Amino acid sequence: MLKQLMLSKKIEQRKAALAELEEQEKGLETRAEQVEAALAEAQTDEEIAAVEDEVSKIEAEKEKLKQKKAGLEAEIAELEGELEQLNSKAPKNNEGGKRDMSNKLEVRELINEYVRTKQIRQMEGFKVVDGGVLVPEEILAPYRKPEDVVDLTKLVRVTKVNRGSGKVPIIKKSGSKMVSVAELEKNPELAKPTITDVAFDIETYRGYIPVSQEVIDDADFDVTGLIAEEISDQELNTKNNAIVEVLKTATPKAVTGLDELKAVFNKDIKRVYNVKAVISASLYNVLDTMKDNNGRYLLQDDITLESGKRLFGKEVIVLDDDVIGEVDGDLVGFIGDLEAFCMLFDRKSVSVKWVDNDIYGQLLASYVRFDVQKIDEDAGYYVTFTPAGE
Repeated sequence: MLKQLMLSKKIEQRKAALAELEEQEKGLETRAEQVEAALAEAQTDEEIAAVEDEVSKIEAEKEKLKQKKAGLEAEIAELEGELEQLNSKAPKNNEGGKRDMSNKLEVRELINEYVRTKQIRQMEGFKVVDGGVLVPEEILAPYRKPEDVVDLTKLVRVTKVNRGSGKVPIIKKSGSKMVSVAELEKNPELAKPTITDVAFDIETYRGYIPVSQEVIDDADFDVTGLIAEEISDQELNTKNNAIVEVLKTATPKAVTGLDELKAVFNKDIKRVYNVKAVISASLYNVLDTMKDNNGRYLLQDDITLESGKRLFGKEVIVLDDDVIGEVDGDLVGFIGDLEAFCMLFDRKSVSVKWVDNDIYGQLLASYVRFDVQKIDEDAGYYVTFTPAGE
């Protein structure tokens, strides 16, 4: 049964990784559309070259994703086949329970025999340690404390990079229009799209997780799976924190009451941006108790969204007060287009390596390399909210 559980866990992890790759594919499609629009507006050789370079990067990333997906799909098929084979051989009804009970009784008898005679007789499940016998003790699977996990990397633009530092050209539309010209008059020069270089400098985040040899030897649960899960959680927390720190650098805006807050959504941010609200839990609590003039609550349920809530028709993502803010009770948040506002430059995903240590156990070292930079100042505001009348 344990083998089946381990296989099921591995299948679950592979499918989660596959779903993440599919999300990355959608992001590449969005980038491809943006590059296509930029190409249509490019006027000079330099602008066209910048767009061509971006196209090459997108195509290369698409090919890598395709290969990774094929590998994961093959792994999933192999694991599912192995699981199906094990299930077909699994004991029916309570045969396994009877066999387990019989095995435990035999181990107990052997321990009693050793106590009486000091003679050791080997059998499966009966361990010999330093000339004596080991009385088996069941180690239960650990309790996992529930966590409210928000993955901000799904909301920002993620770009794979192959160097520790560099620049990425960001093309901003001019927003201008053509002018009327009389017949045979000289063509006026059109406004050019603005191209700015955003510099990135990859940071390395690393640490280790100690794993005792006792746990490795005795645990009846998937230790490797738990370690991998913990590493994944730490990677997500590290990236989320870096993204939030960049969101906090948005143009500050103090708003009082619902009318001023609604103005941020309706007119302060241009309509071209896909606006979302990343707010503190305290601000969420305040807004969740407010109603409009028709008596309807401001926050509306929407099961199509991962967060499950909308504010003024826009998605709401809730973070702890001390994450998006500074202290408990902060009524703050980022309102804007996260994907347009900042970019995560991903140099290397989580890697792990066993390292030697002088404890009775092993250390699993892990590291991740990335950088987060602001790319469009106009795409959002860092809002501080004050209820009307205070």
